[in-house]
Amino acid sequence: MTKLRLSGLNAVQRQSLVISLTAFFTGLLLIALISVLVLITARGGAYFWPKPIYSVALTPIPSPELASDQVLPKEAASKETTPKEITPKEIMPKETRPQIETLLANVFDDEAKSEIRLKYADALNPYGAQLLVERERIKRIDLAKNSAEIKLNDGRQVMAVPENVVTPEGANIPLAKLPQIMESVALISSEITKLNKQFLAPIHESLSRFDNRDVAADAPAREKLVAQFNEYQQRVRSLETQRDQYKLAVSFADGQPFNIPIFTIQSVDFVSRLTGFEKWQVAIGEVFVFLTESPKQANTSGGVFPALFGTVLMVFIMTIIVTPFGVMAAIYLSEYAPNTALTTTIRVSVSNMAGVPSIVYGVFGLGFFVYTLGGSIDSLFFSDTLPAPTMGSPGIFWAALTMAILTLPVVIVATEEGLRRVPEGLKAGSYALGATKIETIVRTILPIASPGIMTGVILAIARAAGEVAPLMLVGAVKFAPALPIDGEFPFLHLDRQFMHLGVLIYDSAFHSQTDAKSASMMFAACLLLLVVVFVLNILAVLLRTRLRKRYLKG
Repeated sequence: MTKLRLSGLNAVQRQSLVISLTAFFTGLLLIALISVLVLITARGGAYFWPKPIYSVALTPIPSPELASDQVLPKEAASKETTPKEITPKEIMPKETRPQIETLLANVFDDEAKSEIRLKYADALNPYGAQLLVERERIKRIDLAKNSAEIKLNDGRQVMAVPENVVTPEGANIPLAKLPQIMESVALISSEITKLNKQFLAPIHESLSRFDNRDVAADAPAREKLVAQFNEYQQRVRSLETQRDQYKLAVSFADGQPFNIPIFTIQSVDFVSRLTGFEKWQVAIGEVFVFLTESPKQANTSGGVFPALFGTVLMVFIMTIIVTPFGVMAAIYLSEYAPNTALTTTIRVSVSNMAGVPSIVYGVFGLGFFVYTLGGSIDSLFFSDTLPAPTMGSPGIFWAALTMAILTLPVVIVATEEGLRRVPEGLKAGSYALGATKIETIVRTILPIASPGIMTGVILAIARAAGEVAPLMLVGAVKFAPALPIDGEFPFLHLDRQFMHLGVLIYDSAFHSQTDAKSASMMFAACLLLLVVVFVLNILAVLLRTRLRKRYLKG
């Protein structure tokens, strides 16, 4: 009390001060959260929004020449030096030196810096390069309305001026016919894919089985398959030759021509002359591509569908595993375990497990689940495929199991807290009506405690969806050639490696140091991860609310 009197504040003033401080820190926290969301949304949205292409005129960098009155350094002056002989070929006449260099580029201008960053394309760098230019070198920046952003199927893009379409007959077709020609080329590509999948691939597998059985080369069955293989392969080559002759002729700012095979083109957008509505159409199309396609160009372009699918599937499997184990452990600690020092020690240990670094769980999962348990499964059930591992290598099942161990303390603590909130009168009433212990738990205690259980599940989902370090050890990879679920029996392949949004963001960070588009993709993936966690949590919250209304309000 003496200290409080010395402060010069009465009780009302002290209460007002505490309220003000708590309000200040709460507002600071809200500002920080909103700032993070705004930053991620703005930078991630830039990945989808079309960027205009400009015609940038630059003055050339002057060539350093040794002037006659140049003063040499003292170290050089103390030695005998002979001037370097410059041949006439090394000196470009003034009248032939380029005065202005023109580029087609995206302009990234930061007024706080003395340099402007350009992402440009020319004959030497048709698929784009980056350049830092001093402001003094820029003579003119004009909107290049005739230029287009030509996106390729492999994730690269070309900034150039489309001229015409070249057909196999050598005719130059106007650009207005480009959509129809792209559809025709797509039909040829689909026919090639059909021949490869339906005919060449099965024949190749049959020939591989003949090789494993040491079937003679002149065996009738082998000769028949080889003849069929050669026939279909010839048809594929003929179609590929026809397809490759369709090209889009473009030119760069300096007039240099360049031809792009049409079958490699994904889209052609004249981004510099789009209206606001057309920009939104392009952006929505980019969002669709982002959600449905695979990453390209070392995870710096394309989409994130395999990572999105892998993240949701891993979280779903983890939830199926962790929920029953966490609930059963909490029921034992709350309803059956005696109130002894051992029980207290177990509770403290469970709580402390939540603070163990996640990488430790990853090392445990790799050493125990993958190498020990998976290796034992391989020796018992998949011995015919050894030494190639089946379950003895990182996969989505081991990743989900490791995440279940990691989030198990969260589910146990939340469920036990929910069980404690069940009124003792309900338990006594159940026993008075003749119900057994297990019947009371299943029909009375668990329904009332279900909102608390769902709280633990929500926290587990949020943590598992954002983890990176342990997943990189037990199954998550930079690129997975196939999804864990497909049309091949047994349809769900728990032994396959998978892609994860967190790992994709981690990998993209290494490619975004100097590339704004790569950085935008990283922020777009961050935004998608937040949306995934938000949607999963909303579904769990809705289920929890429904259970609370059902059991707590009658």
